Amino acid sequence: MTTTDAPAPVSYDCGDVVLRGDRWSGGARGEVLFLHGGGQTRHSWGGAARELAARGWTTTTLDLRGHGDSDWSPDGTYGMDRYAGDIVQVVARLGRGVVLVGASLGGLTSLTVAGRDADAARALVLVDIVPRTAPEGVKRIGDFMRAHLDGFDDLDQVADAVAAYTQRPRRNNPEGLKKNVRQREDGRWYWHWDPAMMSIVPDDEPRPGVQPEPLMDLARTVTLPVLVVRGGRSDVVDDQGIEEFLAAVPTARVVDVAEAGHMVAGDDNDDFTSAVDAFLEELDRPV
Repeated sequence: MTTTDAPAPVSYDCGDVVLRGDRWSGGARGEVLFLHGGGQTRHSWGGAARELAARGWTTTTLDLRGHGDSDWSPDGTYGMDRYAGDIVQVVARLGRGVVLVGASLGGLTSLTVAGRDADAARALVLVDIVPRTAPEGVKRIGDFMRAHLDGFDDLDQVADAVAAYTQRPRRNNPEGLKKNVRQREDGRWYWHWDPAMMSIVPDDEPRPGVQPEPLMDLARTVTLPVLVVRGGRSDVVDDQGIEEFLAAVPTARVVDVAEAGHMVAGDDNDDFTSAVDAFLEELDRPV
């Protein structure tokens, strides 16, 4: 079951920035808020959000601050307090009790919001992320993001870079990548995010693979239903990280998407959406 209805644009004034996104009015089963990973945009969730809306959920995909069409931090500073503070405001306007679906950075933001306020969310879906990650996988993400801060000559170069990182077949038509890059006056194409994210981060910022302990402390406070959707070929989430998280959060469980890497929804959107839909179905069942 699918819907072809176009989403409505939405925006949320969070004080120093305005966050922008898309919203599908699917029905009365509840709200699902999708938060992308670092360096991505809301468009990474388009297929999943549309499918879940067709199943009766009202879904919103949002660009985090410094990403996509959302504003960049005026002072160039980013960090979990900023990201989570924004989402707390968005959740309040959605009526709280939302299901938070977050990949990587978006997942840690969701975990932080729920860990700080037990009533903020109805459930969590963490997409290929837990507090303690595999250092090599995290390093590969950082290396990829830092490697192209000077931009690209054309969209073909963008397509080559994305294919090399994701290890998926290269796009024959790179026009779709325009959602992930911006063309500046110099004619070059740059990623659709603020490069200051890579350099100006508070020293005490909790970061996966670097400072996981504050995130684990938050995880131990979570009593909501939690689903971790792990990419079967991910180099970011390993068995050790999963075991530690499951021990800290008794309400959590894991499902693997066998043929996916860290970019789970992009690698296998059908299996990803099916896993999330099955989890959401359980939320509707009477206890």
